[in-house]
Amino acid sequence: MRTRQQRTLARSVQCSGVGIFTNSDVKIRFFPAPENHGIQFVRTDLSGSKPIPALIENAVFRQRRTAIEFEDASVEMIEHVMAALAGLQIDNCRIEINAPEAPCFDGSALELSEEFLEAGIVEQPFPRKVISIQQPVTVDNEAGSFIQARPLNRSVMAIGYYLDYGAKSPVEPQCLTLEINPEVWMNQLAFSRTFVLEEEVAAMRELGYGQRLSAADLLVLGPDGPVDNELRTLDECVRHKMLDCLGDFALLGCDLHGYFSANQSGHALNRELIRQIRLTHQSTESETAWKVA
Repeated sequence: MRTRQQRTLARSVQCSGVGIFTNSDVKIRFFPAPENHGIQFVRTDLSGSKPIPALIENAVFRQRRTAIEFEDASVEMIEHVMAALAGLQIDNCRIEINAPEAPCFDGSALELSEEFLEAGIVEQPFPRKVISIQQPVTVDNEAGSFIQARPLNRSVMAIGYYLDYGAKSPVEPQCLTLEINPEVWMNQLAFSRTFVLEEEVAAMRELGYGQRLSAADLLVLGPDGPVDNELRTLDECVRHKMLDCLGDFALLGCDLHGYFSANQSGHALNRELIRQIRLTHQSTESETAWKVA
């Protein structure tokens, strides 16, 4: 089985933005971290709060997003941050954030990924743990959505996603399969944006979401296509679903090799698949306790 060396940032990175769900002004800083540190978030606005390891064991349910929680601290909407780190194979990073939610940016992970590349990425003298799928694992729900992990005869992660919301949806049926690596991440996935149907916006605003965002800040889809915006690719929606998969899969805390086939899967099913993989598979390296800095 092919393994690689762990990697971290060469220097720190700072970004800012607004939260979709909490409407917070957010400053988020990314710091290099030592080997076997993993990805950890620290809420700097909560005095004395402990780091939150970005692992499936700390995932908690939220609608339409992924969140982690440890003791009295939580961070929401982490999937785009996690996808950028995973897509560029950045394994060890301390993330300091002054709000309960990661920034929206433009609904994609492109700006963050470009910041990481500008900062530089360095190898570390420890191998990256990896789980290779040895037997099929499938999770589904009553709506007919599912996601399945299957063995693959190569030491890579490949994701295939099929998206079809029906004839009345403004989202055209679309499907895509990609073998994930940093080059594919930057060229094929990082730019894809969160999307929401125009008919859902009013209800979301009534819940207090997106108060400081407009249709120009992410992808709002109406009957005639994007509202006050343009698609970056005709299949941008399925690409963003694959971005979400990658971010949620990163909660396993190691590389993941296999073929992942998804049909309408969302964050809840993605996380449940990772929980099942954690139960049924073990990594090539002995499990060590994650360091808490």
